[in-house]
Amino acid sequence: MITIKDVAREAGVSIATVSRVFNNVGPVDKGTQQHVRLVAKRLKYVPNALGRGLSIRRTDALGLLLPDLFGEFFSEVIRGADETAQQYHYHLLVSSSHSNREEIEAALRMMRGRVDGMVIMSPHIDAQTLSTNLPQTLPVALLNCHVEGREYDSLNIDNHGGALQMVRHLIEHGHQHIGIIQGSEHNLDAYERLCGYRDALAAHSITIDKRYEQPGNFSEASGFAAVEHFLGCDPRPTAIFASNDSMAIGALSALRRASLRVPEDMALAGFDDIPICEYLTPALTSVRVDVARLGVLAVQTVIRAVQHKNGNQAHQVLLPTTLSIRKSCGC
Repeated sequence: MITIKDVAREAGVSIATVSRVFNNVGPVDKGTQQHVRLVAKRLKYVPNALGRGLSIRRTDALGLLLPDLFGEFFSEVIRGADETAQQYHYHLLVSSSHSNREEIEAALRMMRGRVDGMVIMSPHIDAQTLSTNLPQTLPVALLNCHVEGREYDSLNIDNHGGALQMVRHLIEHGHQHIGIIQGSEHNLDAYERLCGYRDALAAHSITIDKRYEQPGNFSEASGFAAVEHFLGCDPRPTAIFASNDSMAIGALSALRRASLRVPEDMALAGFDDIPICEYLTPALTSVRVDVARLGVLAVQTVIRAVQHKNGNQAHQVLLPTTLSIRKSCGC
């Protein structure tokens, strides 16, 4: 294996000069830089990233911890995060925790020392887990997490407001029997969307019917199963609000299998507004969250913290939602 010593000897310069060339630190004239890089290329020298990080206390990498990697929501988050990281000349290390606390802690420890900052999205993260497994000086941006205190930068979706708007929209278009497909149990995002649903009904003096609150887990399969339950209700709902678009897509498939038309026989709406929504038949009405921009803002936030180091002031941002009205709700 070619080492930095081999490059220095072949180029006729000191090891320190080669180090300065590849770490972009210290004074080295352009001619020497070009000569060293040409020699390194000829020798097929690859700098040791770990050693480089230790010497300059920078890895030029950011960590992105997600609860899952499956589905269009997470792929859009990654797309926005990765594009932004590249713009700032950072590499992105992505890990999935699978919503398991032990795996979350293992992922945090794995990234410790390998990244300059982290973006974390996990329904099971808490302040103690962060402080136990990460250095206090490591910049962290929490994406749609709910950690007590204001120590960390955080970006959260207005789940309650978005659900409230959507259910109110359905009510104002004549629906009195509205079912909800909930998200995963013990998930705070799912709970906030359920509260928005309930508050919209209460604001219009509509009695909450527990038969219309069907559990789900954010998957297409759970959306499909929920529809089978709703079809057995008497009276059955005339509209369904799914707590994310994946469950709405599953619900749409179930309604088709039951030979029900959307929206004529059953109106349907989702949450997140992932790109595929407008290409479905009928196009899916959804609460719009600019998912790719979530990744963009999260990476920009953590890079700002890296650049300002100890002078960074943590910010807590609530990201607003809007309605993307399409044919599936009948409007």
